[in-house]
Amino acid sequence: MISFNYETDFELENESVYEDWISRVIESEDKTEGEINYIFCDDEYLLQKNIEFLNHDTLTDIISFDYTMGNLISGDIFISVERVKDNAADFNVPFQEELKRVMAHGVLHYCGYKDKTEEDSALMRSKEEEKIKMFHVEL
Repeated sequence: MISFNYETDFELENESVYEDWISRVIESEDKTEGEINYIFCDDEYLLQKNIEFLNHDTLTDIISFDYTMGNLISGDIFISVERVKDNAADFNVPFQEELKRVMAHGVLHYCGYKDKTEEDSALMRSKEEEKIKMFHVEL
Protein backbone atom coordinates (compact mmCIF):
# COMPACT_ATOMS: atom_id res chain seq x y z
CA MET A 1 0.00 0.00 0.00
CA ILE A 2 1.29 3.41 -0.96
CA SER A 3 0.18 6.43 1.04
CA PHE A 4 0.85 10.15 0.77
CA ASN A 5 1.15 12.41 3.79
CA TYR A 6 1.64 16.15 3.90
CA GLU A 7 3.53 18.24 6.45
CA THR A 8 3.35 21.29 4.17
CA ASP A 9 0.82 23.07 1.94
CA PHE A 10 1.85 21.02 -1.10
CA GLU A 11 -0.40 18.18 -2.24
CA LEU A 12 -0.09 15.82 -5.19
CA GLU A 13 -2.78 16.18 -7.78
CA ASN A 14 -4.37 12.88 -8.72
CA GLU A 15 -2.70 10.72 -6.04
CA SER A 16 -4.03 7.52 -7.61
CA VAL A 17 -1.93 8.12 -10.74
CA TYR A 18 1.22 8.38 -8.62
CA GLU A 19 0.21 5.35 -6.57
CA ASP A 20 -0.29 3.28 -9.73
CA TRP A 21 3.05 4.47 -11.14
CA ILE A 22 5.02 3.60 -7.99
CA SER A 23 3.34 0.18 -7.92
CA ARG A 24 4.45 -0.41 -11.50
CA VAL A 25 8.00 0.76 -10.67
CA ILE A 26 8.18 -1.81 -7.86
CA GLU A 27 6.71 -4.54 -10.07
CA SER A 28 9.19 -3.72 -12.86
CA GLU A 29 12.02 -4.54 -10.44
CA ASP A 30 10.44 -7.94 -9.60
CA LYS A 31 9.64 -6.79 -6.08
CA THR A 32 6.44 -6.89 -4.03
CA GLU A 33 4.74 -3.78 -2.73
CA GLY A 34 4.53 -3.48 1.02
CA GLU A 35 3.81 -0.33 3.04
CA ILE A 36 5.35 2.78 1.48
CA ASN A 37 4.67 6.17 3.00
CA TYR A 38 5.61 9.36 1.21
CA ILE A 39 5.83 12.34 3.53
CA PHE A 40 6.01 15.70 1.74
CA CYS A 41 7.48 18.45 3.88
CA ASP A 42 9.54 21.66 3.85
CA ASP A 43 13.29 22.16 4.29
CA GLU A 44 13.08 22.82 8.02
CA TYR A 45 11.09 19.64 8.70
CA LEU A 46 13.50 17.47 6.71
CA LEU A 47 16.56 19.19 8.19
CA GLN A 48 15.33 18.22 11.66
CA LYS A 49 14.92 14.59 10.53
CA ASN A 50 18.41 14.69 8.99
CA ILE A 51 19.92 15.96 12.25
CA GLU A 52 17.87 13.70 14.52
CA PHE A 53 18.28 10.40 12.68
CA LEU A 54 21.39 10.76 10.51
CA ASN A 55 23.40 13.36 12.45
CA HIS A 56 23.73 15.43 9.24
CA ASP A 57 23.22 19.19 9.60
CA THR A 58 22.55 19.77 5.90
CA LEU A 59 19.58 20.35 3.63
CA THR A 60 18.57 17.46 1.41
CA ASP A 61 15.73 16.66 -0.97
CA ILE A 62 15.01 13.15 0.31
CA ILE A 63 15.56 10.90 3.29
CA SER A 64 14.31 7.35 3.16
CA PHE A 65 13.92 4.85 5.97
CA ASP A 66 14.03 1.35 4.53
CA TYR A 67 11.93 -1.37 6.19
CA THR A 68 12.22 -3.79 3.24
CA MET A 69 12.30 -7.48 4.08
CA GLY A 70 13.47 -9.66 1.22
CA ASN A 71 11.44 -8.73 -1.84
CA LEU A 72 8.69 -6.95 0.16
CA ILE A 73 9.39 -3.24 -0.40
CA SER A 74 8.45 -1.02 2.55
CA GLY A 75 9.60 2.27 4.01
CA ASP A 76 9.07 5.93 4.77
CA ILE A 77 10.22 8.47 2.17
CA PHE A 78 10.48 12.09 3.32
CA ILE A 79 10.68 14.64 0.49
CA SER A 80 11.37 18.35 0.88
CA VAL A 81 9.17 20.08 -1.69
CA GLU A 82 11.26 23.25 -1.31
CA ARG A 83 14.47 21.38 -2.18
CA VAL A 84 12.81 19.67 -5.17
CA LYS A 85 11.69 23.10 -6.48
CA ASP A 86 15.20 24.50 -6.09
CA ASN A 87 16.77 21.45 -7.74
CA ALA A 88 14.32 21.65 -10.65
CA ALA A 89 15.37 25.28 -11.20
CA ASP A 90 19.08 24.40 -10.85
CA PHE A 91 18.81 21.51 -13.34
CA ASN A 92 16.45 23.45 -15.62
CA VAL A 93 13.75 20.76 -15.57
CA PRO A 94 10.04 21.03 -14.75
CA PHE A 95 9.15 20.63 -11.06
CA GLN A 96 6.94 17.58 -11.79
CA GLU A 97 9.84 15.79 -13.52
CA GLU A 98 12.20 16.43 -10.60
CA LEU A 99 9.51 15.33 -8.15
CA LYS A 100 9.06 12.04 -10.02
CA ARG A 101 12.84 11.55 -10.06
CA VAL A 102 13.02 11.92 -6.27
CA MET A 103 9.97 9.73 -5.70
CA ALA A 104 11.46 6.97 -7.86
CA HIS A 105 14.88 7.44 -6.22
CA GLY A 106 13.56 6.49 -2.79
CA VAL A 107 11.89 3.32 -4.06
CA LEU A 108 14.96 2.38 -6.10
CA HIS A 109 17.04 2.47 -2.92
CA TYR A 110 14.60 -0.05 -1.43
CA CYS A 111 15.08 -2.20 -4.52
CA GLY A 112 18.81 -2.34 -3.78
CA TYR A 113 20.26 0.47 -5.89
CA LYS A 114 22.96 2.61 -4.30
CA ASP A 115 24.43 6.00 -5.16
CA LYS A 116 27.61 6.32 -3.10
CA THR A 117 30.09 5.70 -5.94
CA GLU A 118 30.21 7.27 -9.42
CA GLU A 119 29.36 3.94 -11.01
CA ASP A 120 26.43 3.34 -8.64
CA SER A 121 25.19 6.92 -9.17
CA ALA A 122 25.26 6.49 -12.94
CA LEU A 123 23.18 3.30 -12.67
CA MET A 124 20.76 5.04 -10.28
CA ARG A 125 20.33 7.96 -12.72
CA SER A 126 19.68 5.53 -15.56
CA LYS A 127 17.08 3.68 -13.49
CA GLU A 128 15.42 6.98 -12.49
CA GLU A 129 15.10 7.94 -16.16
CA GLU A 130 13.69 4.52 -17.01
CA LYS A 131 11.09 4.77 -14.23
CA ILE A 132 10.09 8.37 -15.04
CA LYS A 133 9.25 7.18 -18.57
CA MET A 134 6.80 4.69 -17.02
CA PHE A 135 4.73 7.56 -15.64
CA HIS A 136 1.69 8.47 -17.72
CA VAL A 137 -1.70 9.95 -17.22
CA GLU A 138 -4.61 8.42 -19.07
CA LEU A 139 -6.68 11.13 -20.72
